[in-house]
Amino acid sequence: MEKHTDNMESRKTYFFAAFLAPLIWGFMSIPVRWLEGWPADDILNYRILTGLIILWSYLLIFRTKVLYKDIQHYNTLSFNGKRRVVVLTVFASICIFGNWYCYIYAINYISVQSAAFGYMICPLITTFTAFVVLQERLNAWKWTALALALVSVSLLASGSLIDGMWSLAIAALYAFYLISQRVLQGFDKLHVLAIQLSICSLFIIPILIIQRHPLPQGYVFWTSILLIAVAFTIIPLFLSMYALTRISSSTTGVLLYVNPIIAFLLAIFYFKEDVDPHKYVAYATLSLAIVLFNFQTLRKLLTR
Repeated sequence: MEKHTDNMESRKTYFFAAFLAPLIWGFMSIPVRWLEGWPADDILNYRILTGLIILWSYLLIFRTKVLYKDIQHYNTLSFNGKRRVVVLTVFASICIFGNWYCYIYAINYISVQSAAFGYMICPLITTFTAFVVLQERLNAWKWTALALALVSVSLLASGSLIDGMWSLAIAALYAFYLISQRVLQGFDKLHVLAIQLSICSLFIIPILIIQRHPLPQGYVFWTSILLIAVAFTIIPLFLSMYALTRISSSTTGVLLYVNPIIAFLLAIFYFKEDVDPHKYVAYATLSLAIVLFNFQTLRKLLTR
């Protein structure tokens, strides 16, 4: 009984991390909108570089021993094992880089709702991909929840084709990122994130050299970039990757619905965007789907 209680307490920690990450991301549209006067690629480039500098500084100062252990672990892998780690890491870096760009562009040039819609589709893609690729089981409650979520997405898909394409890109890229992180295990998640940011920087440095945009000036830009890099990049990505060590991809994917719900509410009450009446029905249906998908887990947590 004591061991079972410890497992439940441990699971609650991972479940909370999986919930907290999309909760934080739900508010990201606010600092991103502060930067609507700057190009989306500049926002993305300096977000990555700032996060890269902060994270590697922290690792090299405070976590050198842990970093050395991960390097030793990598060296003990077989050739195929090393290749698998490299391929998954590069693939994940490409996915998260594309997801970030699409999200920033959608927030500042399409609408907050289109970005929220992207994370509406994302859990469906994540859960179904986990079912097909990782053979994660889905019970009747979860299939019912996915069906309701599909109804919700269909209701929201009545907008323009352009909005839908951007939303689909946001969703697919982050879904594939989650799946790759679920497969890639055995390494410290902060180290994995630092490597991914390093790979992303390889994409943007040539762009910065070719474009030769002047260095952005102003308190608003750099304060917003610092906030986005730390509070909305390093922290939630680490929480998400940490949760995936014990929580299934499908559960993590459905918890992502917290993100679009908050973004949708911000679009209405903070950014004052116009919302069609049927979208309220869609989000109510979505809320029910979240409860159904996590019904058994929530019941166990509440019982404990």
